[in-house]
Amino acid sequence: MAIKALEAANYLLSKTDEEDGETISNLKLQKLLYYAQGIHLAKYGKPIFDEPIQAWMHGPVVPAVYHKFKNFGENSIPRPRKAPDFFGKEKVVLDAVYRVYGQFSAWKLRNFTHDEPPWKDAALGATISHSSLKNYFKTQLV
Repeated sequence: MAIKALEAANYLLSKTDEEDGETISNLKLQKLLYYAQGIHLAKYGKPIFDEPIQAWMHGPVVPAVYHKFKNFGENSIPRPRKAPDFFGKEKVVLDAVYRVYGQFSAWKLRNFTHDEPPWKDAALGATISHSSLKNYFKTQLV
């Protein structure tokens, strides 16, 4: 059973160390969710969350999560008071995504996604299909 995209978002936000300058903006969070969805689909054949990802001007976006945090604008989103606990595949994927992609800036991640077929091949505003994500990320996994 898939988790909620907002739960995945809060888990990723909980991994930041604000004292060390690690922060996540809404733009960066959207890209991390995109990578989590793509990797989970490629590895396990199922989505990590059910909410759609759409192709927006600045890359892939989970609209439900975007709207939840849009009031922060370009600023960092604070860590949640209580992070969701995950075990198993979801935790493995989210931890890996944060470890690998969390080191990059929001704009660097945006530029990465603009070069990747799931976003490039989708019409602006359209939902990026699970099959597009799965097919692309299968080529990226070692």
